[in-house]
Amino acid sequence: MSDVLALVEARLLMALGTPDARAAVTFLGADRIEVLRFTGADEGGDIVRYVTLGMSAQPMTDPTATVVDHLRGPRAELVLSVRRGRADTDKVLRPLAVLAASPQVEGVVVAPGASLDTGEPLWPGASFTSVLVGESGGLVEDLELDEPMDPVRFLPLLPMTPNEAAWKRVQGAAALEERWLRHGTDLRDPLRSGVPLG
Repeated sequence: MSDVLALVEARLLMALGTPDARAAVTFLGADRIEVLRFTGADEGGDIVRYVTLGMSAQPMTDPTATVVDHLRGPRAELVLSVRRGRADTDKVLRPLAVLAASPQVEGVVVAPGASLDTGEPLWPGASFTSVLVGESGGLVEDLELDEPMDPVRFLPLLPMTPNEAAWKRVQGAAALEERWLRHGTDLRDPLRSGVPLG
């Protein structure tokens, strides 16, 4: 499976350049998860991206499945983009690694439209304790693997305030995304306040 991760890292380097930092986190009963930080030249270098590496080594499987298939099943890595210099966002490394390890540790299948809760602020002073998983194919293209393996999808994470997360549970992901769009919400602003939900 290290071959998969080598291909994933090559795709990340091609799409985002060379990471300027990386950290590894290991959880009991799970493979090592790395988080790479990319501070690219896009948008004047104003955006920093944190990307997991290791989540895609194994396919995600339904915890109720009676037989575990080590080849078939969705594979993904997580991508978080935030504006630089406004908050101590480098502290997001551990919460991000926790989310990336959740398929192995808790049997969670991470897919677009899902909510993932960290149970703590994403970084010191953050008003976000959860994220909405977005659709892949934007920033980093899906990585096709040899049959019968599913492609690796690079899923963007959109931080949510507790009120937004609660509203999303009732109204759905599409309704929350439409609300963000209507209000011109800068989802990469680490200091943003919640969108009006009334």
